[in-house]
Amino acid sequence: MLTNRSKSFWILLTPAIAALVVVLFIPLTTGMYYSLTDWNGNTVGEFIQFDNYIRAFKDEGFIDSLIFTASFSFLSVLLINVSALGLATLVTQKLGKWNTLFRTVFFMPNLIGGIVLGFIWQFIFNKAFESIGNLTNIDFFKGWLDTPETGFWGLVILFVWQMSGYMMLIYISFLNNIPEEILEAADMDGASPMQIFIRIKLPMLMPAFTVTLFLTLSNAFKLYDQNLALTQGGPFNSTQMTAMNIYNEAFSMRNMGFAQSKAVIFLVIIVIISVIQISVTRKKEISA
Repeated sequence: MLTNRSKSFWILLTPAIAALVVVLFIPLTTGMYYSLTDWNGNTVGEFIQFDNYIRAFKDEGFIDSLIFTASFSFLSVLLINVSALGLATLVTQKLGKWNTLFRTVFFMPNLIGGIVLGFIWQFIFNKAFESIGNLTNIDFFKGWLDTPETGFWGLVILFVWQMSGYMMLIYISFLNNIPEEILEAADMDGASPMQIFIRIKLPMLMPAFTVTLFLTLSNAFKLYDQNLALTQGGPFNSTQMTAMNIYNEAFSMRNMGFAQSKAVIFLVIIVIISVIQISVTRKKEISA
């Protein structure tokens, strides 16, 4: 048996530690250093300390992208987890051979790449919706992605459609691990299906909420491919998420040092939110 003090433990752990250092810690520390310089991608230039950070907090485009990303993430995470839990509850019912089919169909959107997914929904919103609007003369279907509001909802619909099936699988695994004896005892005591779900299943699903909330939060905050393919941040950067703002600053404007400072700020925000989320849901696990 391996222990922390055994040589075998550290020998087996060394490749993982080396990979973390090379892939994570070295780029992180290098990026933090570059954020304190006027690096343009070719030359580092002079050390300007925290000027890039001060400039970032005064950048209206960056602040707007943070607000947009926070609004998008909050609504998307809520809708994804509600829909995923609903789908998981549906496919864990006794539906016979349909269970496998439904699980496959619901999970399939997650297999499509972000860029392709964005172009698919761009066609739906711009072509299919426009055709429906012209045929029915309903203004709701016209001009999708042309306004900040429809662009926002377009991104939310796309992301919820993509992620719900993946989160569904996590909820299914936890629902299947709930002991049947508990559910049967509650049913024999006269509990309704809704009471069983609220009083028994939901408390026992708290570990699943910890996992799914973390995954959906992290994926929502770092969304880029879908944003690029669906709206490209338009109109007038009103749907530009933070990842796109940082990318454009670095590779379009060639302000690498400034972009690094934005990335560090964004990283700190994500870490703080993730730690708070995990702490809160972990406490709920214990109380449940």
